Amino acid sequence: MNNIKPWISALRLRTLPLSVSGVVVGSCLAYYNGFFDILIFVFAILATISLQILSNLANDYGDGIKGTDNENRIGPERAIQSGKITPNEMFMAIRINILIVIFIVFLLILSAFGTQHFLYSLLYFFLGLICVFAAIKYTVGETAYGYRALGDIMVFLFFGLLSVIGSYFLYTRQLDHLLILPACTIGLLSTGVLNLNNIRDIESDKASNKITLAVKLGFKRAKRYHAFLIISALVLSLLFGVLYYRAPINFIFLIMYIPLIKHLTTVLKTTDAKLLDPQLKVLALSTFGLSLLLGFGYIFNVL
Repeated sequence: MNNIKPWISALRLRTLPLSVSGVVVGSCLAYYNGFFDILIFVFAILATISLQILSNLANDYGDGIKGTDNENRIGPERAIQSGKITPNEMFMAIRINILIVIFIVFLLILSAFGTQHFLYSLLYFFLGLICVFAAIKYTVGETAYGYRALGDIMVFLFFGLLSVIGSYFLYTRQLDHLLILPACTIGLLSTGVLNLNNIRDIESDKASNKITLAVKLGFKRAKRYHAFLIISALVLSLLFGVLYYRAPINFIFLIMYIPLIKHLTTVLKTTDAKLLDPQLKVLALSTFGLSLLLGFGYIFNVL
């Protein structure tokens, strides 16, 4: 049991609900438009979770061997930082996880496209490889983009646009303007989670030469940027509800505005970065809750 606990901690299970938010939205909108397959949904969720776990392990490895995770870090102690898992053990776990991701992506592609849509299959296999590469290169290697203030744009693209639009396409094999606003909403909120994490670690990252966007902006301006992300997400989701209105139930997602606005107020008032750590869970779960309610609001119309 003592050997299992460090690995469970390294998986960072609390990040998983946020990672599947885009898939939930894309799948619900596909269902609303008359396209859904439970097998595709299950494999899409499993692929996303396995990619998030890969990213978590790679981040632990990359920051661990570079010394970025040290006693000055505010967040939860990482596995390599604690010494309970060695870099070699973590590297082996990453390699195994890559194989798991590839296998699940293969099953996802097979369930979505079968053997009749070779180009679509090839496209998604290529996207899967890009996702694996992006998950690893956030902190691993001398050219890690997380150390060059590029993490925010990558999270917006992968957790927002690719997750929502990509999952929708698996069911429908078509694109729809319906997806743009919710994809941007989830992308902005997911970027907010990363930004909040980087604000919390701004001093330790700066000392370790990890140049995040929060480090570039500084504490006060990073909080203003955070406000821009959250408020933009609220505006875009509201605009989506208005433009694609079908019934009052569509606006059930507005319930999640309450914790999101309360979260933003807390962040803006906070002057000590250490006090921001609990808000990571609040924002991640609020994003997941919004994705569920936004999707349910449209599924309800066709049940």
